[in-house]
Amino acid sequence: MRHPILLFRYIFPILLLLNIGSGVTQAQDRCGSMELLQKRFTDKPALKLMFDQRDERIRQMVNARMASGKSLRTTGPVTIPVVFHVVMNRQSLVTDAQIMAQLDTINKDYAGTNAGASKIPSHFRSLFGQSGIQFCLAQRTPNDAPSTGIVRYTTTRTSFDYTTNQVKHAESGGADAWDTDKYLNIWICDLSGSTLGYATFPDDGVEDEQGVAVDYASLPGGSAAGFNQGKTLTHELGHYFDLYHIWGDDNGSCTGSDNIDDTPNQSNSTTSCQTGIVTDRCTPTAPGIMYQNYMDYTPDACLYMFTKMQVAHMEEIFTTYRSSLLLSNACTPVDVKKKDASLKAIRQPAQRICTNTLTPQVTLVNRGSETLTSVTIHAVIDNGTVQNFNWTGSLATYAEATVTLPQLTTVEGNHVLSIYTSNPNGAADQDTSNDALSLDFIYYEPFAAPVQESFEGLFPPQGWDIVNEDGGSTWEKTTSAAKTGGASVKIANFDNQLVGQRDYLRSPTVNIAGADSAFVSFQVAAATYTNASAQGNVWDTLQVLISTDCGQTYTSVYKKWGSTLVTRNTATRTAFTPGVNEWRREEINIGRFIGQGEILVAFLNTNGNENDIYLDDINIRTVTINPNLKEAGFLVTPNPTSGQVSVQFYPHPEQLKSVSIYNVAGQKVAETVITGEVASNVYDFDLTRFAAGLYVVKAQFEGRVLTKKIVKN
Repeated sequence: MRHPILLFRYIFPILLLLNIGSGVTQAQDRCGSMELLQKRFTDKPALKLMFDQRDERIRQMVNARMASGKSLRTTGPVTIPVVFHVVMNRQSLVTDAQIMAQLDTINKDYAGTNAGASKIPSHFRSLFGQSGIQFCLAQRTPNDAPSTGIVRYTTTRTSFDYTTNQVKHAESGGADAWDTDKYLNIWICDLSGSTLGYATFPDDGVEDEQGVAVDYASLPGGSAAGFNQGKTLTHELGHYFDLYHIWGDDNGSCTGSDNIDDTPNQSNSTTSCQTGIVTDRCTPTAPGIMYQNYMDYTPDACLYMFTKMQVAHMEEIFTTYRSSLLLSNACTPVDVKKKDASLKAIRQPAQRICTNTLTPQVTLVNRGSETLTSVTIHAVIDNGTVQNFNWTGSLATYAEATVTLPQLTTVEGNHVLSIYTSNPNGAADQDTSNDALSLDFIYYEPFAAPVQESFEGLFPPQGWDIVNEDGGSTWEKTTSAAKTGGASVKIANFDNQLVGQRDYLRSPTVNIAGADSAFVSFQVAAATYTNASAQGNVWDTLQVLISTDCGQTYTSVYKKWGSTLVTRNTATRTAFTPGVNEWRREEINIGRFIGQGEILVAFLNTNGNENDIYLDDINIRTVTINPNLKEAGFLVTPNPTSGQVSVQFYPHPEQLKSVSIYNVAGQKVAETVITGEVASNVYDFDLTRFAAGLYVVKAQFEGRVLTKKIVKN
């Protein structure tokens, strides 16, 4: 997965969509998936590099799966819930019977129980793969309403161009996807031209478009001659599970690859039914090419098989990238009760509040067959006093409403807000499993600066929190490395293949009002898996953000990735553990936020699946200037002195060149020369070994000189 190997399938044009009326051209136009993927790579070169990086890793995982004999068929078949979005100008062109036949076709093709399996020639029979992936019609909607898994949308559009994905969005005459983590979305429509289908690939960056679209004519009994037995969907689902065309999309050069080790090399797509052993310039000897493979363009009647390694690849991809479908309950029918009030979400408060009062807000849903006219909603913080609210209204079955509850008061600390319903329409709720929700939240008064954290104790520390919206890998305390002490905090990007996930480590709210300047400093250690000088890569990115409104909005004050972030310059192919000298101190001036009074500092990691990042010794501090220094702008203390002298400037001494001390004879006795950027506003000297008497401190700026007299006792 991580190795940036150059794959020829990405170099050559993927498909030539010529719209010529011959049968050969129609075969070439049959699938638009690879062309769409290539277009994504052109638009986002970093996406292509990420795909290249993952390929080798997936191949290793597939080989391990094959060696172990592990498969979903033997260890536990999975059933994926499917919703068919029928988006047609004339709904009568697609019948429910056709959709049921299509579902039956893909189930048999993936299980290897289709009638054509017996026709696989003997020389390929040992490669015949049977998957444990099966499909069911969704029995419930994302809102847990009953469903048949077939949803019809009458559109004003006569056809859809696959290059625009308009069929996947209601605003453009299509249908919005159901939750793509819980449903396999399949759009049935009239695709323009001769294209019969296209699919998205795992992790290709378009979450709300994940799924497959097929032309209605490709369904069993459809009007696409030669391609009307439902094999188009079988083929496109192969793309959905990361399979490429069997000929490698290389325009006959024999240099492309489908990345599957047990499929013969093939010069180009097959455009008609073949028999016997067929060879070509890429595989010139028996047993020849595998024109029976679902990832070829052979007409439906002559497509019979996936190979064992294609199956292993799809199942590994399912486990790695699409396993959330396994957790879906969409295949389970809804048991509709007469009286069933439920809570869908706690909309307010947020995970963190910055005042001691909160006004809970919930989404109430009627899941009962009876119109909901009243219900009691209860709210309680921790083990405190339960507050009751009597809601009245009128909610039809599966309708929902936003309900704002009375204000609650809390104290400092980490808390749990629990909200639940009872007595719908004055009677017992017949399904209590959906009555209650809870929310963890924190409330602390603003901390006084400085706030220093080295992560040696409780994690998250008091007043800190983590925002982990995806529920996956996030910031954690570690004792494997530290700049000081025995612990630090890290985020494990090395093992996180879900590129783009964002995780926040947030400080307490800190009061910086009235200070003269304010700073955030921290120690960071980071490495990359890829060579840090690589161009166009998807990097791990670390940002420091400031919020002045309790985390509702943020301003970025620091952002580094790749070569600008790393503290180990060489690519590291194992999970990074920094050595004692592989840390870097960063300091950020946040003085512009002083007028806001209270700030929250967030450390945001955006995952690029490169390597782990560590933080330690975070310090949010303020500086208050001596009033005399603020008034004079240039101060030497103490005066008189017994030897130690501090020369201070306010504000920061831009264009300062040197600070020198002279005796009364005009001899220079001490000097600090500044080259480059001025790093400090304080310069210390030791006059202990010099004679008592009068001295002159001279500050040389570009274009001006300041002097002060001091007395040495």
